[in-house]
Amino acid sequence: MRGKLILLASALLASTTLVVPAAQAAADPLLLQQPTLSATQIAFVYGGEIWVVPRSGGRATRLVTGQGALSGPVFSPDGSQIAFTGRYDGNTDVYVVPAQGGEPRRLTWHPGADVALGWSADGKQVLFRSPRMAVRDAHQMYLVPASGGAPAPVPLPSGEEGAFSPDGTRIAYSPIEQWQPAWKQYRGGQTARIWVARLADSAVTPIPRPNSNDRNPLWIGDKVYFLSDRDGPVTLYSYDPASGAVARLIDNSAGFDMAAIGAGPGGVVIDHFGKLEIYDIASGTVSPVPVTIDADLPQRRAHFEEIKADSVSHALLSETGKRVIMEVRGEVLSAPAEKGDVRNITRSPGVADRDPAPSPDGTKIAWFSDESGEYALHIGAADGLGTVRKIALGTPPSFFYNPRWSPDSKKIVFEDKRLNLWLIDLAAGAAAAPVKIDTNLFDAPGSNFDAAWSADSQWIVYTRQLPSHFHAAWVHSLATGKNTQVTDGLSDVISPRFDHGGKYLYFAATTATGPAAGWLDMSSMGRAIDGAAYVMVLRKDSASPIAPESDEESAADTLPGRDKPGKAKTKKTDAGASDDKPADAKDEDKDGGKDGGRDGKGGKPTPPAPVRIDFEGLDQRILALPIPRANIVELQAGKDGVVYTLTIPPAATDADYLEGDEAGPPRTLFRFDLKERKNKELAQGVVANTFSLSADGSKMLLQRGGTWLVADADKEVKDGESAKPIKFDDVRVWVDPQAEWKQIYHEVWRIERDFLYDPNHHGLDLARAEALYARFLPGLAARQDLNVLLEEMTGHISVGHTFINGGDLPEQQTARGGLLGADYEAVDGRWRIARVLPGENWNPKLVAPLSQPGVDVHAGEFILAVNGRPVDTQTEIDRALDGTAGKQTVLTVASTAAGAGSRQVTVVPIGNEGALRLRSWMEGNRRTVDRLSGGKLAYVYVPDTAAGGFANFNRYYYAQVGKQGAVIDERFNHGGQIADYIVDQLKRTPQMINHTREGADQIEPAAAIFGPKVMIINEMSGSGGDALPWLFHKEGVGPLVGKRTWGGLVGIGGYPQLIDGGSVTAPRWAIYGTTGRWEVEGIGIPPDIEVEQDPALIRQGHDPQLERAVAEAMALLKANPPQQFPKPAPIVKHPVLPQ
Repeated sequence: MRGKLILLASALLASTTLVVPAAQAAADPLLLQQPTLSATQIAFVYGGEIWVVPRSGGRATRLVTGQGALSGPVFSPDGSQIAFTGRYDGNTDVYVVPAQGGEPRRLTWHPGADVALGWSADGKQVLFRSPRMAVRDAHQMYLVPASGGAPAPVPLPSGEEGAFSPDGTRIAYSPIEQWQPAWKQYRGGQTARIWVARLADSAVTPIPRPNSNDRNPLWIGDKVYFLSDRDGPVTLYSYDPASGAVARLIDNSAGFDMAAIGAGPGGVVIDHFGKLEIYDIASGTVSPVPVTIDADLPQRRAHFEEIKADSVSHALLSETGKRVIMEVRGEVLSAPAEKGDVRNITRSPGVADRDPAPSPDGTKIAWFSDESGEYALHIGAADGLGTVRKIALGTPPSFFYNPRWSPDSKKIVFEDKRLNLWLIDLAAGAAAAPVKIDTNLFDAPGSNFDAAWSADSQWIVYTRQLPSHFHAAWVHSLATGKNTQVTDGLSDVISPRFDHGGKYLYFAATTATGPAAGWLDMSSMGRAIDGAAYVMVLRKDSASPIAPESDEESAADTLPGRDKPGKAKTKKTDAGASDDKPADAKDEDKDGGKDGGRDGKGGKPTPPAPVRIDFEGLDQRILALPIPRANIVELQAGKDGVVYTLTIPPAATDADYLEGDEAGPPRTLFRFDLKERKNKELAQGVVANTFSLSADGSKMLLQRGGTWLVADADKEVKDGESAKPIKFDDVRVWVDPQAEWKQIYHEVWRIERDFLYDPNHHGLDLARAEALYARFLPGLAARQDLNVLLEEMTGHISVGHTFINGGDLPEQQTARGGLLGADYEAVDGRWRIARVLPGENWNPKLVAPLSQPGVDVHAGEFILAVNGRPVDTQTEIDRALDGTAGKQTVLTVASTAAGAGSRQVTVVPIGNEGALRLRSWMEGNRRTVDRLSGGKLAYVYVPDTAAGGFANFNRYYYAQVGKQGAVIDERFNHGGQIADYIVDQLKRTPQMINHTREGADQIEPAAAIFGPKVMIINEMSGSGGDALPWLFHKEGVGPLVGKRTWGGLVGIGGYPQLIDGGSVTAPRWAIYGTTGRWEVEGIGIPPDIEVEQDPALIRQGHDPQLERAVAEAMALLKANPPQQFPKPAPIVKHPVLPQ
């Protein structure tokens, strides 16, 4: 349930032209970000670029431009240089540039994100943070010479930002990352803190705080300056290391939060969200800095955007499959399946037009549009001409989905976010208004109604949830307005569909859903689910469509005097049907045909046969189609008697969970024909939620890989033969960024309004907040500016999991990098390998390049050259390896820096060694626990409560059954689901003993560790990582050791994508305790035994939390040794045998 928040730099004011007039710049608020101060200048980030302005204010000039991703400028102590974070060469690295302008110079080359933080006290080195040697969230800080050279770690185990004391012996720093820095009034385990560390021995002194958020430390003279929310909105404070006193310097009780500060001679420059200010240290006064900008702003310019296959959000086929109707970047497009041009039906930049659906008669398209400020139903001509009909959808407003036309093209059924199913009769003209059909029971993933029409447009079938969390099929009669449940609820039903002939209802169902029905519970994972496809015979006088068949000779075909073939009299069976067709076939002919169609002379369409449902005895007329059982995830009805099913494997393996994506595994598509009674595979690798059929059933649309295909619906999908790819060559839409940003801004507020679990929004006046922050819209110069604005404003809701991501950001090239899975140290001017990370070379995800058979490079050896080019410590080794990931690379290695015993080995570097570092850390911890406990305790790491945690727990817990107790480590747990499965396994107790004649007796349940358990937690465990220790503690499994967890126990998912591809979340699921209290959200889970990760002890090689957990488990084990179960005496019955 946890996402990752990315803060992007932003800034600036803009008008509707490409140049910002000075007069307007003076009037409108500017988002000038991340300022830094020298004696004469201020530098800041603006539109993803770095600008400078005189310290007194005035007209700013662009200093550094790039690919729209520059951030974090910091002046050197003498003001001559600026260090910053840039992405010039496809990677995030540290650069320096002269303060008066010039060419930036790159200092770091590791493929991870290196972020500039500051300078050493003497101005010779640049301080930066990097994940290069980190485990999970624990970034570390490094110093790299400003002239270029080898980075060296700051002797602290972690660090996010820092500033050195003037004498260089201490550093004020933030030891932990915050996942959600804009969360207002946050008081969970990740509250930001500042420690002052002595570099000689890594001893730390925390700056006193009342569990406030303290960040952005600056060291000026004898004081540390920082930002804090301890007294309300974020403002400026100082800390005196000598006395330990903290003082508030600026009263900001009614202002916007101060977002960032920068140090300079005699002052602190402040980003006060919308304005720059300077705090003068000597006088204690604050002065505004007027800034004007005259600049071209290319990201604001309207332009044509090329459309690619991955730009399509939603697509359906037209009546006969000649065109594809798709949603692309908030527009509705009509693309030819083969011949013709793409048409933009809506042509509405800055408006979100969603979920287009073509009418079955091919003349119209329906979609939902927010043109009016709220979503309404729009109906337009299929050719894009004429007037669009617009139908308001009532109050309160909402988001709407899945418009589905009736076959007569006169009615539409759709659903909303509020779990309602609606029907609208377009024939009512101006009086047309939605009528509620039903309301679902739970707001759960996949809880949509999946409604479908009968061929005569008089019935709607849909699924609705039951208290069991199963889905039953229901039908709604337009004639009576009545809803009737037509399946018994003892199986989980999906995809009910009427046969086009009107006699049958198809659906898929399974009775295996039960253990997996709790979608939020981890215990739902790994469950094998299979089901079947069924047909329901709607009329009691209809015969079974799958009755036994028998080929028989007909006398009329062979004997003289008989009726001619085709006119033979039919013989009635006991069931009242002929040998050749069901008894009701005559009625169908009378009614004008099964599907509706032409009258045989090319005239008017004949109406479909009326659909009749005889509810009495309906349960006895449900038959299993002769289709192999499978995990059917979707079913569609094609032409009369044709059913399509999409399947996935019945059970997900650990590898599936680890390697899958949010869309789920690709589907396999099958076609079943009642006449042939054969189930034919048509395609593999179908992307989830992309399959659809044309209204006449002749064509199908699907996405496979990155290609959308239109194919014949009765043939195997073969590219270029039965299937033709949709061509996106020269497909473009007109994009107006300023109009889009305005729409996105209001869309985000609508999402928060409609999706947040609390309709009161934690007391926030949403309308006032929306109006308050709208003043910043004219000042946006780039898409990342908008993300910064959205993060800040949604932070007032004060809830976890409110994340802003993506959008139409400038395209970035991506560097390949190259890593060997090793740590290095500079010795005698050369790079010596300090450690080789062990891998699992049989596992493609954990390949260690240096430990491959035939390579065998070891710690202590030197790398002298890469691909024949000498390597030394004048530059970091990552520069020599840049671009080698996945390529054969020749290393020259030797036992000494001078080259003794040199040899060449060929390796294949990897692009990311995070998995290797995590495994190395896990294995090191396991060995430590084994050593400290004398082999009595197991160690199990749980990285999350989703795929990784499920797989890791299964792998390591059961493999250590037989140990007398366990240490469960959930530090850095990134959440996922509610970990009931793990806790259920941990709390198992001995129930009985299984005795056999040979071999040892076995305690049941067998797959369990029965001794004491201790769990380690920390600040970087959250969401599902909050729930796991909460359940562990509630169930009394054992004590918690470490630090308070994040405190973000809400859930996210299922939001409309923003029109430019960005995303926003609004927690729609929130967890409270059985005592009726919000026990975790914004609070976190406290440990029973608090243990800080003391940097001084870690520097000495200790892990204080792990060691304390082992000590606690061993103490519990001593007090409660393993149970011994007496074996009873053999059973003696004194049998009496007959004489």
